[in-house]
Amino acid sequence: METLVGTASWAEKTLIDCGRFYPKEARTPEARLRYYASIFSLVELDSSYYAIPSAANTHRWADRTPEGFVFNVKAFRFFTGHQTDVKVLSAAVRELLGGRKRLLYRDIGDEVRAALWQEFDRALEPLRAYGKLGLIHFQFPPSVICAPKAAAHVEYCVAQLPRDVLSIEFRHRSWWESAERTASTLAWLRDIGAVHTVVDGPQGADNSVPAVWAVTHPDYALLRLHGRNEETYNAPTPTPAERFDYEYSEDELAGLALEAVRLAYKVKNMHAVFNNCSEDKGQRNAQTFMKKLQGTGRL
Repeated sequence: METLVGTASWAEKTLIDCGRFYPKEARTPEARLRYYASIFSLVELDSSYYAIPSAANTHRWADRTPEGFVFNVKAFRFFTGHQTDVKVLSAAVRELLGGRKRLLYRDIGDEVRAALWQEFDRALEPLRAYGKLGLIHFQFPPSVICAPKAAAHVEYCVAQLPRDVLSIEFRHRSWWESAERTASTLAWLRDIGAVHTVVDGPQGADNSVPAVWAVTHPDYALLRLHGRNEETYNAPTPTPAERFDYEYSEDELAGLALEAVRLAYKVKNMHAVFNNCSEDKGQRNAQTFMKKLQGTGRL
């Protein structure tokens, strides 16, 4: 059993601007990644949600991190049904679109879909080659409610990346609205070989999901921590940093660590990703969380 702890991104703007996490000499992207990887053993690559990275970039990131470091990669937003701006696509794919400016997965033909899946798969190859690829994280929008069509799309995504392990995060309560529905959702994720994402976040809205502490894959469990800022979670904020502006207390982290340890006993790899990405709150909470885990002897 291994527990890896990290944050969602090492290059978020408010993190760099606050000047508290990185030392003054870490002035370049390379220096910052090297410093981050000297403290944490895991990072969630968040930029891949906004645009498919080049294989050259993923090769550089893999090369700049030590042996044993792991990248969880957030799936490109097009694959999870989010509206996508064509300008973030490669020139080769844009040529197939005939002047379109925005696209949704359901509105695009098979040729474009296949080209984007191939580009995403190629971007992952350097991380695979270095042995540093962890989970491919699919965070679906709140519009994806529990229904056969949505389940079929998740299964389709799993089939597109047969060499990798996908973690699935739903953001609509319909997947967990009763004990029976929770049991069926977890059983289905086990059947398709996907990792259930334990979500810690604000409660009280349709897009608030409970923390379901369960395992659906023998190799991985994933805990993603969004903070508990109920005021900003559904507010029109300029950036994710404002939306997830929250700092966990010592007591909250202690309770979460105990739950994570119980889960970690059931899998080979336990991952915890702090997504409370306002300034250095996630990094400070992640470091405290590691200390809590060390106190249990399970880090």
